[in-house]
Amino acid sequence: MPSEKILEQKKQIVNDLADTLSSSVAGVIVDYKGITVEDDTKLRKDLREAGVKYAVVKNTILKLAAEKAELSDIDDVLEGTTAIATSAEDYTAARILCKFASTSKTFTVKKGFLDGKVIGVDTVESLAKLPSKDVLLATVCNAFNAPIAAFARAMQALVEKGGATPVPAE
Repeated sequence: MPSEKILEQKKQIVNDLADTLSSSVAGVIVDYKGITVEDDTKLRKDLREAGVKYAVVKNTILKLAAEKAELSDIDDVLEGTTAIATSAEDYTAARILCKFASTSKTFTVKKGFLDGKVIGVDTVESLAKLPSKDVLLATVCNAFNAPIAAFARAMQALVEKGGATPVPAE
């Protein structure tokens, strides 16, 4: 039987992981078996640079943490080797992990979650294909700026022509 100290440590690990799951915008659960140390190191570096937390976890600990975070629908994939990547700000984890999984024969995406809802592999892969948050915001800004910029160019062209005749109001 485990000592009281070890049980308290495990409870703290579960609570910390549950807090991480609850505060994350998105997360991806993967089966990491069969990857080399070199590949794992590169993957962890890419995730770290993107602000993504990545950890190998025991299935029972993840199951308990997921229940606390109200994500118990992930239970069906908690077997074998399991790692979880979470992001507090963006869905970058899906993009990085799906890209890595596409180049690996054994590394696979099991499931994910987005804004507190469990999502399947197909949804995770669709999410991975979306542009980053910064690119989406830039696209929206450009869409708002385009009509204003076109109007400004038209007005500048009129000024450069030497003035414009007023358009009669109808």
